Amino acid sequence: MSDQRIEVRRTVATDAAAIFAVLSDPQGHVTIDSSGMLMDATGERVTKVGDTFVVHMDRESLNDYPLGKYDVTVRITAFEPDREIAWVVEGVIKPPIGHVYGYRLEPAEEGTLVTSYYDWSDIEQSWREADIFPVVPESALRATLGILARTVERKARP
Repeated sequence: MSDQRIEVRRTVATDAAAIFAVLSDPQGHVTIDSSGMLMDATGERVTKVGDTFVVHMDRESLNDYPLGKYDVTVRITAFEPDREIAWVVEGVIKPPIGHVYGYRLEPAEEGTLVTSYYDWSDIEQSWREADIFPVVPESALRATLGILARTVERKARP
């Protein structure tokens, strides 16, 4: 980890395929979001780098900028089924910020080790100068992993 990247890990008691099914589904992102910003999503399950979907946002939950309701496009930048998925967020703000969110999945004795990461090391210079990163704190990434675990483990129960 660096001062421009956050990584958090959690072992989830299910297989990587079940976890990846949530992470590749636009509605899955809404389901597991702990920030409260993701209200809904429009689009199909992603299957490759370059795929996109729209997330309907509401920044009020962070109470930091009065952006109201707005839409962003999630563009997939890494896609390896049951191993890794990552994306950038593109919206009405120009130039695009350039921060990356993603998940890595690794086999673990009790299920799958899930690493959630948030990287702003390659953000556009004007955003670096704004000194607003990280937008989403480490605690939110940890909470999202908890919601992910609860979501997939509940489905895995007999």
